[in-house]
Amino acid sequence: MTVSELIRTAAQASKAWPYEEARKLLKRYQNGAPEKGYVLFETGYGPSGLPHIGTFNEVLRTTMVRNAYHALSDIPTRLIAFSDDMDGLRKVPDNVPNQAMLAQHLGKPLTQVPDPFGKFESFAHHNNAMLREFLDRFGFDYEFVSATERYRSGAFDDALKNVLRHYRDIMDIMLPTLRKERQATYSPVLPISPKSGIVLQVPVEVIDADAGLVRFEDEGELIERSILSGGAKLQWKVDWAMRWVALGVDYEMAGKDLIDSVTQSSKICRALGARPPEGFNYEMFLDEKGEKISKSKGNGLSLEQWLTYGPQESLAFYAYREPKKAKQLHMGVIPRAVDEYWQFRGNYPNQPVEQQLGNPVHHIHDGKLPQGRLPVTFGLLLNLVGVMGDASREQVWGYLQNYVADANAESYPELDALIGHALAYHRDFVAPTLQRRAPTEGEAAALRRLDAELAALPAGASAEDIQNIVYAIGKDEAYGFAELRDWFKALYQTLLGADQGPRMGSFIALYGIENSRHLIAEALAA
Repeated sequence: MTVSELIRTAAQASKAWPYEEARKLLKRYQNGAPEKGYVLFETGYGPSGLPHIGTFNEVLRTTMVRNAYHALSDIPTRLIAFSDDMDGLRKVPDNVPNQAMLAQHLGKPLTQVPDPFGKFESFAHHNNAMLREFLDRFGFDYEFVSATERYRSGAFDDALKNVLRHYRDIMDIMLPTLRKERQATYSPVLPISPKSGIVLQVPVEVIDADAGLVRFEDEGELIERSILSGGAKLQWKVDWAMRWVALGVDYEMAGKDLIDSVTQSSKICRALGARPPEGFNYEMFLDEKGEKISKSKGNGLSLEQWLTYGPQESLAFYAYREPKKAKQLHMGVIPRAVDEYWQFRGNYPNQPVEQQLGNPVHHIHDGKLPQGRLPVTFGLLLNLVGVMGDASREQVWGYLQNYVADANAESYPELDALIGHALAYHRDFVAPTLQRRAPTEGEAAALRRLDAELAALPAGASAEDIQNIVYAIGKDEAYGFAELRDWFKALYQTLLGADQGPRMGSFIALYGIENSRHLIAEALAA
């Protein structure tokens, strides 16, 4: 059996969520490829703001499902990144220039709103370019699709006529979900005013579905107009359903906040004569206080922040784990995500194929793991940088050379990148919080014993030898530690200025015995 056959067999039973999702598509097309010849994945993006960490997560997770489907089926796939750039500008974003100018264009399609940055033909074109640059940066395989281009080119015209033919069915689906005052003005179709260019929220009467003609009021005047070729756009939930039908979307996931939208859009999709796509609803990220992350509040963590303090793979690892569980997203989760990524990556080569398919790194790298290993943990690096203070990358490498054979950036490029992340994380997040405390009398006695034991060690003593000494001191009843962890906590707080820390044997071996004795002397003098 070939490797791909082994993987396909194991993937049929794997409990890893991308394979569970991919098997939905396998069942959807159990008799072979769809008529269009491929399975279509879609992710959606509203270009009223800049791309963010949620955009990354949705495209990443969808790509993981797509890759899992490739392992199960030979049917070709495509991934569309759809920009809803015909949407009207509802409010002026806080984080852009020329806000007064933008306020003059409220209600107009985003592709008709001037670019406040003055670089592109419209605000949507600017944000779409940002989106493509963003997705290209991470190497995603996708096709960009613009709502404006599809509406205006007539590509959606047949689907729009179908919406008009099923206008009453759609109203019957939507009206019971709306408040009474909203029911009075709701329309599945949003005509674009020929007078003001604004996307109108007005009741619409269907005149001729096959011709695409509707009647509506615009600035007090009753107008008959075609909704085809850019004359209108659809209300959000109707638009989503129409898009699924027109493009033939087979899979699209969405955040938990869109569960109702998925439900109503799926009903509309069926009313239009098509089958809704497969997918699932992922949970939202929370900040350190457990509150939902909001772009307007600025709480939580941005993509740029994560990539300043940790590599892309660590973010992908964090996004992969338990997507249906709410997770906190703040600075404190980065070091653990980095080290857990490397732990799973280190385990991967020696695992049987069934375990490999459940290993997050398999989905992060689509089974093609890069070469290389990490000789020290990110946590240990952070502790080293913490005691070094205002260190340079070269100084950190100098310490690593005492601990790791052939330690240099050429031999360990990923470690070199992590040193940069560790220096930034320490500078911005750790250093302001570090505060070493003076040891208690019992702790001071234990530290003096540790100092004497370290002084007696031969040059080149192993991390394991040092760790055994640390353990023995902590277990010695003479020093009064109720539990071994109380001794470790004392070491972290008096030597490192933190409540948590590394395996001390590894840290002392890395930092050096003489340097570590100097730390002990400083603690005893406090």
